[in-house]
Amino acid sequence: MFRTSLYKSPAQLRSMIAPGLLTEAALTAVRAAIRPGVTTLELDAIAEATIRSGGGRPNFQLVPGYAHTICASVGADVVHGIPNDVPLQAGDIVSVDCGAEVDGWNGDSAFTVVLDDAQRPELVAERRRLSEVTEASMWAGIARLATARHLNEVGDAIQGAIEARGDFGIITDYIGHGIGRSMHEAPPVFNYRVPKKGPEVKAGLAVAIEPMVVTGSPETLVQDDDWTVTTVDGGMASHWEHSIAVHAGGVWVLTATDGGASGLAPFGVTPVPIA
Repeated sequence: MFRTSLYKSPAQLRSMIAPGLLTEAALTAVRAAIRPGVTTLELDAIAEATIRSGGGRPNFQLVPGYAHTICASVGADVVHGIPNDVPLQAGDIVSVDCGAEVDGWNGDSAFTVVLDDAQRPELVAERRRLSEVTEASMWAGIARLATARHLNEVGDAIQGAIEARGDFGIITDYIGHGIGRSMHEAPPVFNYRVPKKGPEVKAGLAVAIEPMVVTGSPETLVQDDDWTVTTVDGGMASHWEHSIAVHAGGVWVLTATDGGASGLAPFGVTPVPIA
């Protein structure tokens, strides 16, 4: 699954801008369409049309055995949920993961949204809090990447950000990864503290940071479809992800039009375009 080359040239990093932006465009289109009554299969079709019209290929479809453009995980499903024809319901918490390939280079990103439910405002607020904590931890990890000497400092920042916001479970069975010519490359990117330092953070590193946080136990199981990962205790789940490049000038979030400026601003970090 993981390749051995960790660092890319400036030209290679620049080649990753297009698939990153196309991935963002697909997720933006999905976010605009998501509402009660829409099916995740319909969202999948929207994402695929966006990627193909932009001159790319859905890289999830290049994974052996997977036929879709997005993974759509609802409720207690954490990641790898297969799109289906079940209409989304008011109050659902939905995580959408997507990737695009352009000229052999890859982007990968994910977001979580909670659908409005006027009849259950407390439930919506609880689930949105989960999503907000997860997103904040992702940005804390990206911000740490901008100053880190070693990659595993990212996991320390993510775990610290989650723990500072309450009692949540951090998924440890699934982690982030390097990205480039393949969607999944070395090195592993942990969402929690580990004893080893990990590889050096220096120009040429491209990684996907993707914390997965749950309201209960982090223990998971894989459903009978051999893809969908679900919490054992039925706790709700959230998943956020961005692909980021480290280069000579700083860091740049490849899957965000602004390079991550809005998300990094609270940390005092200014992303720098790849020269």
